[in-house]
Amino acid sequence: MKKMLPINRMMRLYKVYHRLSILSLLPLSPSPPFSSLKLCRFTPGGLRTHHSTNSARLRPIMTAATSRLGNLVSGTSFLAEDGGGGGGFNGSVNSSTNTATEDDALGGKYQLPPAEIKDIVDAPPVPALSFSPQRDKILFLKRRSLPPLTELAKPEEKLAGMRIDGKCNTRSRMSFYTGIGIHQLLPDGTLGPEKVVHGFPDGAKINFVTWSPDGRHLSFSIRVDEEDNSSSKLSVWVADVETGKANPLFKSPDVYLNAVFDNFVWLDNSSVLVCTIPSSREDPPKKPLVPSGPKIQSNETRNVVQVRTFQDLLKDEYDEDLFDYYATSQLVLVSLDGTVKEIGPPAVYTSMDPSPDQKYLLISSIHRPYSFIVPCGRFPKKVELWTTDGKFVRELCDLPLAEDIPIAFNSVRKGMRSINWRADKPSTLYWAETQDEGDAKVEVSPRDIIYTQPAEPLEGEQPEILHKLDLRYGGISWCDDSLALVYESWYKTRRIRTWVISPGSKDVSPRVLFDRSSEDVYSDPGSPMMRRTPSGTYVIAKIKKENDEGTYVLLNGSGATPEGNIPFLDLFDINTSSKERIWQSDKEKYFETVVALMSDYEEGDLYLDQLKLLTSKESKTENTQYYIQSWPDQKACQITNFPHPYPQLASLQKEMIRYQRKDGVQLTATLYLPPGYDPSKDGPLPCLVWSYPGEFKSKDAAGQVRGSPNEFAGIGPTSALLWLARRFAILSGPTIPIIGEGDEEANDRYVEQLVASAEAAIEAVIQRGVACPGKIAVGGHSYGAFMTANLLAHAPHLFCCGIARSGAYNRTLTPFGFQNEDRTLWEATSTYVEMSPFISANKIKKPILIVHGEEDNNPGTLTMQSDRFFNALKGHGALCRLVILPFESHGYAARESIMHVLWETDRWLQKYCVSSISDVSAELDACKDDVSKRVRDSENKAVAAGGGGGPEMADFELEGFHFKPGSLLW
Repeated sequence: MKKMLPINRMMRLYKVYHRLSILSLLPLSPSPPFSSLKLCRFTPGGLRTHHSTNSARLRPIMTAATSRLGNLVSGTSFLAEDGGGGGGFNGSVNSSTNTATEDDALGGKYQLPPAEIKDIVDAPPVPALSFSPQRDKILFLKRRSLPPLTELAKPEEKLAGMRIDGKCNTRSRMSFYTGIGIHQLLPDGTLGPEKVVHGFPDGAKINFVTWSPDGRHLSFSIRVDEEDNSSSKLSVWVADVETGKANPLFKSPDVYLNAVFDNFVWLDNSSVLVCTIPSSREDPPKKPLVPSGPKIQSNETRNVVQVRTFQDLLKDEYDEDLFDYYATSQLVLVSLDGTVKEIGPPAVYTSMDPSPDQKYLLISSIHRPYSFIVPCGRFPKKVELWTTDGKFVRELCDLPLAEDIPIAFNSVRKGMRSINWRADKPSTLYWAETQDEGDAKVEVSPRDIIYTQPAEPLEGEQPEILHKLDLRYGGISWCDDSLALVYESWYKTRRIRTWVISPGSKDVSPRVLFDRSSEDVYSDPGSPMMRRTPSGTYVIAKIKKENDEGTYVLLNGSGATPEGNIPFLDLFDINTSSKERIWQSDKEKYFETVVALMSDYEEGDLYLDQLKLLTSKESKTENTQYYIQSWPDQKACQITNFPHPYPQLASLQKEMIRYQRKDGVQLTATLYLPPGYDPSKDGPLPCLVWSYPGEFKSKDAAGQVRGSPNEFAGIGPTSALLWLARRFAILSGPTIPIIGEGDEEANDRYVEQLVASAEAAIEAVIQRGVACPGKIAVGGHSYGAFMTANLLAHAPHLFCCGIARSGAYNRTLTPFGFQNEDRTLWEATSTYVEMSPFISANKIKKPILIVHGEEDNNPGTLTMQSDRFFNALKGHGALCRLVILPFESHGYAARESIMHVLWETDRWLQKYCVSSISDVSAELDACKDDVSKRVRDSENKAVAAGGGGGPEMADFELEGFHFKPGSLLW
């Protein structure tokens, strides 16, 4: 590998060309316009300008030198801050976009990335799959590629932490399906011909596709584009699965779906409960031109209220009225024969959940008083029990406004929570109640109690205590009266426990089945596989073996090992904890997973030798396909044949690499290399490191391998892997563990551990010969952007440039916690300050590209974060660029936005990574002697001609600018 120079030496070398081409005045190009060359020297007194006849004798020397240097450095495409500059190395951005220029970009025009990237992003997505309840049919739900910006530009209301499309009366920016295809799953495991669902308008946008319990009908919503580029309100349609013919569910064309919260649910095979827009609703309230008074918030009661930086909150009484207007629904029960019945009064219903026996409805709603500091999930909440024909049975709870939930992890709302139906019973409720006032910092035992009660208890019958927990309740997997699994966990210690209980046997004591660290992926036993019941609920699948009375379940696990994930399926004896591995993924070439149980549609016992599973299979170069695998011979039949989404990268190279941090922590990363790359022949490549830090409580857990070397490289529209098509090496997801063992808080040594992890990763790729110093870029999204800025501030020796998307850079703007930090700014002031790259903006000298959505609604990553960070960088003369994407949120959706981000990223990488100084430093090093020699020769000739020289020789002057010969010497 060619020896590279230290970065400070490279910068000195580059100053040669600065002095010769006057970078701030002239754009670099392969043939600099030396007729206008101006040579300058900055002095404490400012720029001195003179005219001299010595210009003529020096011009040939400078022309020859700068021509050579210009040809070398033009490939680096260094820019002045106004963006002027020449083409890129290894294919310029301008040529790849045909008509695109940097002036266009600076003028605010959207650009396209190079064709090799654009073609991958524009590839049609594979359809989503949905199996019928009887597992005999499969839906292929067809999707489009990226939406146009016009869809994001539609008006939306930002209310109570949500964004609402007022025209459609649903959440804004919903993705959708473009079509539905039905395939019969034949007895031999193959698929029959496609039957297309038809009857609705062309170009309809389809959402909320749902099977009826008997699998004979499909329900879904549609909306169509109107002339003013808006979408219509949502209407509910039902399709006959046998014929594929779809018709509106409501006979009246004026009944529309309100999908702000819930939408619709099948109550039985022929009736649907729908959230509709109330027929009595009029025009939306109008914002008063003059407010009735000031906006006032008060805490005269001195309550301690700490909340994170939620966005899109209600701001005033008008917002409250507007929220009520869009969120209020009328529940309507409609039959397939057209019978319609309104049930209950209009209200802000958030969920409706029928009991398994279809006799009751669990109805949740929110009501006033609302809040201006928390989203709607913390508004006052009422949970009631109705019959399915709308008769009120009883109120379960009416929880008050919850503005005061502590910010400590595992803190929860007071009162009844997680109210649900038991999946194995006709109509039995269960829920959890906190015993610590919802405050995770309060030490108490038990911390949570789980209760259960029939839908209509006898008079005076109190809820029954099902189980008590010392950690925080995390859910229940039901099976029957003899078996249920209860989960609890605690974030601070990463402890997670699974209990075995017998809900119907009070004399059987609960026992701990698993007690482990959630970080310890090697010890993960897997999760129980669930089977569908005739009522449509899911319970733990009990498995029978011939001539064996044991109680077995199937544990489906990811199979993390030091060699990577090897998924498995274990037959687990719930009584003895003994297990038998009945299936395991291939580990040599393929990565396989168990997706679902396919033999659960018949009632009765499930026998091992009749087991049927849906599995997936993929490899580094083969995209995911699905199979039906049947016991006892485990014969696999492929049911899909999706084309490769990006055949141009089908032969990419992928390797999971391991290396060690200087403190002994084992680290891993996935290294991707372009198709056909050979390091022995091709040498090192420009490299892009893309990552996201994570917090751990132990070094051992942080060092465990996650992921598989055989997984298919899924490339999303903003994925770093797109640059494989531009001949980059990609170091994807190098582990950046921030570890706080025992009572130590991880973030107290954030910068130290961040830099150490990055140093280890860079050393690993350099030692492999696939990358070299000076040509390694770093990037990330959200907390990864925060990481990127910190690395450029505290480890500038590692990276040539950075790409930071949608990040938060000033932690004092998130004073009540961020990410996994639950201390406040006032409790951990030094940590907040030291972690903030905004505070270290004066240290960032490497080029940084900052991208942010103008409408970012993610807590903590306000668009203001990037604005202020950019201004701080600019105030210290940093080489930086800020791109704000109109209408985009935390993640980017519109095709124009995504393509432009890719163009910006490619431009940045071509200029500051591919064509980095190190690429030409060796040639510049050789060239500097030639430049110095020519100047000395000129000096000697001047002395010989009697023009003076030596120590008393006057400074040179060229083209009106003062120049001192010694300034070209090292």
